[in-house]
Amino acid sequence: FPMNVITEIQRINALELSRGLTHTPASWHTKYATSAWINIGSLPLNLTEGDILCIFSQYGEIDDVHLVRDGDTGKSRGFAFLKYEDARSCVLAVDNLCGVSVLGRMLRVDHVERYRLPKHVIEREEKEKEALEKNSENDETTKTNDVAEAGHAYKGQELASEYDIHAGQDLFAAQKKRSNEDDHPREEAHDGMDIVMDNNKAERKRRKEERAQKRKEKEEHRRRKEEARKRKKQGSSSRKEESKRRRHSRSRSRSYSK
Repeated sequence: FPMNVITEIQRINALELSRGLTHTPASWHTKYATSAWINIGSLPLNLTEGDILCIFSQYGEIDDVHLVRDGDTGKSRGFAFLKYEDARSCVLAVDNLCGVSVLGRMLRVDHVERYRLPKHVIEREEKEKEALEKNSENDETTKTNDVAEAGHAYKGQELASEYDIHAGQDLFAAQKKRSNEDDHPREEAHDGMDIVMDNNKAERKRRKEERAQKRKEKEEHRRRKEEARKRKKQGSSSRKEESKRRRHSRSRSRSYSK
């Protein structure tokens, strides 16, 4: 059964690519555009929630993951439900991770049109919500659902600067003019940077001159080699001409003697 689902998803994706239907309203993913949940099946039993996050977080920010476990032993049952922050991440996960082999098992990744939390999770959350509402009647600090108020650690304390938690620094305001004393370190740093830049320029100039000198030496060596080759060739030609001239002279002298 899992292989049938994997094969069918891969077949539909290939068909959409061939017809140019990807990222269009005609795509089969459009049906699940409002759902950010996916179902992951055929998981290796030794994978944990952290392992699932590592694999699937490459395609988007993950909001929730529910690895289904056995109620008695707590061991994984081999499938999970995962929610992305953006429903478009589900398309990437289904297209790219369905059929991928993990620890020898091929993952089955598919959309979930309507996901409902397990019954025991819903009951637990309702109990926690009721307990929170009861505590909020007796303690004002629980009005923010146990979330600390911004700046609570510095409440009633004098800050070291002119800014506080409610009125911070205005990043777009004009900067105050620094005094001359404050400018000295900046000028010294600027002078130091100028020295470094000058040294770098001198070093680059020296290397450029060295490369030019090497090129000149190579050209000179090539020119001398070419001249030596030409002289050798001319010498060989002159020797051949001299030998030919001597043979011709001997032949003429023999004809006269006859």
